[in-house]
Amino acid sequence: MSKKYVLDACSVIAFLADEEGADTIEKLVHEAIDKDTSLFMNKLNLYEVLYDMQKSQGESEAIDTVNSFISLPVAIIDIISDDLMIEAAYFKTNYSVSVADSFALATAKINDAALVTSDHHEFDPVDKIEEITFLWIR
Repeated sequence: MSKKYVLDACSVIAFLADEEGADTIEKLVHEAIDKDTSLFMNKLNLYEVLYDMQKSQGESEAIDTVNSFISLPVAIIDIISDDLMIEAAYFKTNYSVSVADSFALATAKINDAALVTSDHHEFDPVDKIEEITFLWIR
């Protein structure tokens, strides 16, 4: 049975910038190439990556970097189904996380996947209460 993971913006930024925790994402990508793992990312979280990179690298380089990332075996969830919207609203309402983080949580829950992140500030309260598995990269 394949393992399933949802990547949030923090984890992808760490991977692309070769920061602490990048090795964890690299391992998951290799497992996805070998078909042992399924990787997902919500398009709102990919937007966060693009925004962050445009601030630090400029528009052209950021777009090139994001385009190279989306060539990896990561399924980008770009449709907001009713179920996804309802779950995201639940997390936003009950935990005051950002809109994008509420969609990362909802994507993980709907896909029965672990959420890959380093964002303890946003997700520690959720980790203590909800039945979502987290893979902390640092």
